[in-house]
Amino acid sequence: MCVNQRWGRTMELRQWLLLLCLSGGLLQRRAQPDSRGFISIDCGLTEQASYIDNTTKLLYVSDAGFTDAGTNHNISAEYIRPLQSRRGQNLRSFPDGVRNCYTLHSLVSGLKYLIRASFLYGNYDGLNRTPASFELHIGVNFWAAVNMSSWGTDQGNTATVEAIVVVPDNLVQVCLVNTGSGTPFISGLDLRPLKKTFYPQATAEQGLVMLARLNAAPIDKTVLIRYPDDAHDRMWYPWYDATIWAEISTSERVYGVGDDLFEAPWKVMQTAIAARNGSGNIWFGWESSDAEPRDDDPARPGYVAILHFAELQLLNASNGELRQFYINLNGELAYPSGFTPEYLINNAIYDTKPSRHSVYNLSINATANSTLPPILNAVEVYSVIPTTNLGTDSQDASAAMAVKAKYEVRKNWMGDPCFPTTMAWDGLACSYAAANPPRITSINLSSSGLNSEISSSFAHLKALQYLNLSNNNLTGSIPDALSQLPSLTVIHGNNPNLCTDGNSCQLGTKRKSKLAIYVAVPVLVIVVIVSVALLVLFFLRRRNQQQGSMRNRTAVKPQNEEAMSTSYGGDDDSLRLVENRRFTYEELKRITNGFDRVLGQGGFGRVYDGFLEDGTQVAVKLRSHSSNQGVKEFLAEVRWTRSFNGMRLQLLAEMCDYDVESICLCRLRF
Repeated sequence: MCVNQRWGRTMELRQWLLLLCLSGGLLQRRAQPDSRGFISIDCGLTEQASYIDNTTKLLYVSDAGFTDAGTNHNISAEYIRPLQSRRGQNLRSFPDGVRNCYTLHSLVSGLKYLIRASFLYGNYDGLNRTPASFELHIGVNFWAAVNMSSWGTDQGNTATVEAIVVVPDNLVQVCLVNTGSGTPFISGLDLRPLKKTFYPQATAEQGLVMLARLNAAPIDKTVLIRYPDDAHDRMWYPWYDATIWAEISTSERVYGVGDDLFEAPWKVMQTAIAARNGSGNIWFGWESSDAEPRDDDPARPGYVAILHFAELQLLNASNGELRQFYINLNGELAYPSGFTPEYLINNAIYDTKPSRHSVYNLSINATANSTLPPILNAVEVYSVIPTTNLGTDSQDASAAMAVKAKYEVRKNWMGDPCFPTTMAWDGLACSYAAANPPRITSINLSSSGLNSEISSSFAHLKALQYLNLSNNNLTGSIPDALSQLPSLTVIHGNNPNLCTDGNSCQLGTKRKSKLAIYVAVPVLVIVVIVSVALLVLFFLRRRNQQQGSMRNRTAVKPQNEEAMSTSYGGDDDSLRLVENRRFTYEELKRITNGFDRVLGQGGFGRVYDGFLEDGTQVAVKLRSHSSNQGVKEFLAEVRWTRSFNGMRLQLLAEMCDYDVESICLCRLRF
């Protein structure tokens, strides 16, 4: 029954569009959906509190486990109604920050979900004025602008916003964004899974925002139909006008057959409105939310409509009884031929693609052959929102949220870490490539009051290049897994209790990547660190500068060490690190040709001749564990810049950890 149609909402829809929304669902702690996949949240409910709703018989829980921002409030007593759901009696407001979010976990990636947010102002702030206007986002995509004056009912006191979207990951974030027009707040938040085949208009590229979901001529005109009568907990609002249309109904059950893409509840399909005579028609319409762009302009919001039909009267075909009608949009056929609904069978005619007009006028009128007036059982109208914005790489985002949770980081760490750029998390830098999700490349959490050990979640940030954790209260060691990150080059430390347990400050010797680790610790701790990871001095001198031969050298002798330390005069007695390069033991064996060219031997051990790949001449000095020189003396050696026979010698050092000897590499600078 699928036809590419273009329709919308009735002129009367607005009055029914947003009634009191106090929806339900079953939720276990920590955002775990129930067996149906339902998540239902009572925003502002006291932490750890929960209750069973009298109407739906579903469990509602506090939102404390879904967000770490905002303030709880109760509505004023005069706004509490006898038939009001308990959820409407409290809310959470967000006076601080631009973006505040709820995170719903344990979802199925690629599945469609119905997400519903409800708002009941109830003069919670004592200001007794029309509530604020703010935005809702689903992930990094705009969902809706919540303006209680235009969206709400009951004099702008309540509102409901609902969307059907494809969730790309195993979690989704619903964010309230402060646009400067007042404090955002929320009363309830629901999530319901839908079958993948449902609502084919909802794709990875676009979502649907409910404009209306109407139950025509309900038997009980005071309530809406929802769970358990609607297994998916959609909300069907009552819609009727006895002065315009007749009402028909049946006590028989109406069935869906075949590939039912919408599964309208049978209680909804048991009733319908009908034109009062055979020549009459059913009509309704609405205006686009953006009246400026021309029709079919891509900038104009698009709309899709779904019309539900079922014949509720057993017609006598032998007597010529026939119900057949046309469906028209703005005076043109939207359905190519006359349509005849089937007896007690649910049929739907719907848009496959969104249409874009400034005004929508939809009418249903009988064909010339029809002996009975047209009917309509139910209608759904949705606007279309793009969902093409790419959030942060899912693994990066999960790792960042795990870091946030571990250290309880506040700042503005809400929503997506990198997108949009105007709301990116403080202290993060990201890379943005066309058609690819943003990647986290830098994290600066210095002076952020971090406690405990360094989180292993940092190791999941595969694009990370720079990590600054200095001036915190971190303890323990630097995780060896960080050495496996392909792009990480610098880690800044300076935590007084970091790396106090032997070789904890050293990354494993099997690492392959080049990583500069800067960990500043108190002087007393240095001795402990270097007892396992020794920093060794080496140097090289030429015997005959005039010959210029790199092979004709004088052995470095112990008696020269003291003279060399004073002969330069010392205008700079600090170690100058001009190259940060770590060499594996196998690389040093190649550099020194298997340690076979001995230049000399000092108090710390032998010094070997070597050459780097680019031909740079170097000396490699090994400190034997049997050396009678201590660690402190060895550290003092590497802090000197020397001069010998008119040649400047720049000492370079790396912290190395080998089973037999500690090795230090230096290169000549002339």
